[in-house]
Amino acid sequence: MNQNNDNFENMQARVLAYCRQAGLFVHGQQVAAAVSGGADSMALLRLLLVLAQSLGIQVSACHVNHRLRGAAADGDEAFVRAQCAELGVPLRVFRAEEEGLPDASGGEAGARALRYACFERLHREGIDRIALAHTVTDQAETLLFRLARGTGLHGAGGIRPVRDFYVRPLLCLTREEVEAWCTAWGQQWVTDETNLSDDYARNRLRHDALPALRQANAGAERNLARFCEKAAQADAYFARAAAQMLEQAACLRPEDCPPPARRALAAGEKVYRLEVLQQADPLILEAAAHALVASHRDPEERYIRLLCQLVQEGSGAVQLRPGVRMRAGQGCFWQEEIPPAPAGGPLEPVPFRPENGTEYPLGGGLRLCVRVEKPFFQEKTQAVHKKDLKNVADYARITMLHPALTLRSRLPGDEYRPAGRNLTKPLRKWMNEQAIPPGLRDSLPLLADGSQVVWVCGAGFAEGLAPRPGEQGIILHLEIETREGEQRGR
Repeated sequence: MNQNNDNFENMQARVLAYCRQAGLFVHGQQVAAAVSGGADSMALLRLLLVLAQSLGIQVSACHVNHRLRGAAADGDEAFVRAQCAELGVPLRVFRAEEEGLPDASGGEAGARALRYACFERLHREGIDRIALAHTVTDQAETLLFRLARGTGLHGAGGIRPVRDFYVRPLLCLTREEVEAWCTAWGQQWVTDETNLSDDYARNRLRHDALPALRQANAGAERNLARFCEKAAQADAYFARAAAQMLEQAACLRPEDCPPPARRALAAGEKVYRLEVLQQADPLILEAAAHALVASHRDPEERYIRLLCQLVQEGSGAVQLRPGVRMRAGQGCFWQEEIPPAPAGGPLEPVPFRPENGTEYPLGGGLRLCVRVEKPFFQEKTQAVHKKDLKNVADYARITMLHPALTLRSRLPGDEYRPAGRNLTKPLRKWMNEQAIPPGLRDSLPLLADGSQVVWVCGAGFAEGLAPRPGEQGIILHLEIETREGEQRGR
């Protein structure tokens, strides 16, 4: 028992020192521990309760029932309720599709979106900090996953100890240490059976890659976590330099901008001088691109590359999400917000015939304009990622593979294969992941071959339809314009 006492006091001291070093809490704050019922979250709750007086905080708990696992999810909720009642901890429980909350459809991304919607609600209601139970092991898994998927310096920084009002007090402990502590002190926990399956890429890293690394070096997890700390420090340095560079580049007057950029200025957006961006150190430019992307979507590495290429090219556009893109032209670089489709009822289905000059009315004063032409940008297709040319398709390929397309709105059973993703998913789930406003989903124009969607307004053509670099064939180009001819979406 003495050894258990020593281990407990050692872990308690380590977590307390980490919280103070990382500046996780301020005296007097209300802190809610996110408790799933797993070992990590139960240890988080118990440790925060022990350290509450030393940290000067008030501790409560919250639990999110995603309602994706039926009775198992309800069992986890009951376990957390019982544990909090025994500990005398105030508990707030959220359940998917109750209290105006969304469902958790869309796999891991949908479940995560639901959790963070609940956390944000807690914050609005007066909770100062949401404590999450990520460990050193989660940090190592995150780094490996991001490196495998492709990441830059920001992503290599891994999970930050503090982000907005989220804090992670257990980033100084491994999962093995946490589970050993729970076992030694008789703290029960529940296990999500989906964590045992190899259906998810992250689980395969957990079950195969990390054990192999531990065999090579017992300190592999901590070494990976230390790398993340150094990468995060370097990223913060470049982020500060990027902010200064963007401020310098933003010194523009309306008369120095092309008309679309002037409209962006009038809407309160910043317009940047391309010359300043093009002369920046590549790492600083990448940090600036990350900052511009992050406010609109998960800043995946490919979007960072796209924006940097766009800056160097000096013209074109990169779609960040439906209705928002970054544009470059005439020496300027700016953000442009465009409604992806008119709000209203579903489109009346019409056969789509890709003939040059054909126009299709979309309602709300918009029309879909079709151009069929020889490629005049062969060099650009060799240098710029296909998402820049997302509304361009190989005419021969699309007419051969999909000779009977229909222009319509979404229907039950529709599936979409986004360019660059190499996976097909239900259109409904894709719309959830892209955070397309519910009021626009039924009126969003798309082209479909049966239930196979090959083009979505604001997202572009499906995987495999873009022109291949160097090809000399005919291209199909779609644009959405107003009746007055002003381009609204590409």
